[in-house]
Amino acid sequence: MKRPAIRKFLIALIAVAAACSHEAGTNDTLTSIGGVRVGHHTLAERPTGCTVVLFGGGANAAGLAQRGSAPGTRDTDLLRPTSAADRIDAVVLSGGSAFGLDTANGVMRWIDEHNGGLFSRGTDVPTVAAAVLIDLWVGGKPQIRPDADCGYRAAAAATTAPVAQGTVGAGAGATVGKMTGLDRAMKGGIGSAAVARAGGLRVGAIAAVNALGDVVDPQSGAVVAGARAEDGSPADVRKLLRTGAPLRRSSVGENTTIAVVVTNARLSKADANRVALMADDGISRSVVPAHTSADGDTVFAVATGAWNGVADVSVVGALAADVLAEAIVRAVRKATGAAGVPAASDRPRQ
Repeated sequence: MKRPAIRKFLIALIAVAAACSHEAGTNDTLTSIGGVRVGHHTLAERPTGCTVVLFGGGANAAGLAQRGSAPGTRDTDLLRPTSAADRIDAVVLSGGSAFGLDTANGVMRWIDEHNGGLFSRGTDVPTVAAAVLIDLWVGGKPQIRPDADCGYRAAAAATTAPVAQGTVGAGAGATVGKMTGLDRAMKGGIGSAAVARAGGLRVGAIAAVNALGDVVDPQSGAVVAGARAEDGSPADVRKLLRTGAPLRRSSVGENTTIAVVVTNARLSKADANRVALMADDGISRSVVPAHTSADGDTVFAVATGAWNGVADVSVVGALAADVLAEAIVRAVRKATGAAGVPAASDRPRQ
């Protein structure tokens, strides 16, 4: 190859490398953390679905925070510091209320099939935790809900690409702002955000937002999506609560924000539980009111341990709260209207 041709080849190679580097840098969602894949499956019959977060091999320490009074979960006891479970393989977030917990069985089947059948031979069993939200009233066909097949399809679709957000997966039927009635609710959804610090520490979050309260941008204090007044304008539940305006009582369990925060730091199981507890503050910053008697708020925290640096658990927890609040705001900003429920994207951005 002649020198001019070599020069052109090198310039092209550098350009490709730069483009790839730029493309990689655009992922500010959960999958920017190495070893983490996310997959959605959305049902076509009505707005509902499930979302799977898959982790690579190794000892992924995990913890849990549960401050809502009406959670719907599976295998969360395994994540307590006193439990013997030393790793987690996947977390599933799903619509369909308790029926949606069946999605975890499909994820287990997919993991089993793609790990040489080790689990079915009895040498190991995957740890797949799950949390659900209620969206059965959205779309008018409550008999349609995510099942094991949904979980299997979501696992098969899992990728390291930037996480799809909005009205997909577990966020397909999610709604927010129900304190003035379901008929004045707005679309919730699923959102993701991540931060990378100099030195290699990464923290990310994904959240399915189906809250009773309004979603508020912590940066501006503005309501992004929430309860609507009779004319369709934002009612702002903060004002309604202070003035004593009449509110509609929501049934227990009709609402929840469920989330997964992940870091590449090396943490103990006790540390992971502390991170989950601190990350939960992200819900309090972005949902008003949060942790009500009608919400089942649940936050999972997972540490992959891929980063060799020394992690301060308080720093990781603080970052986790920050990215979780951002993921919650993104969930409703990225959402599109469904089944007659309007979305924030349907009106000019505040």
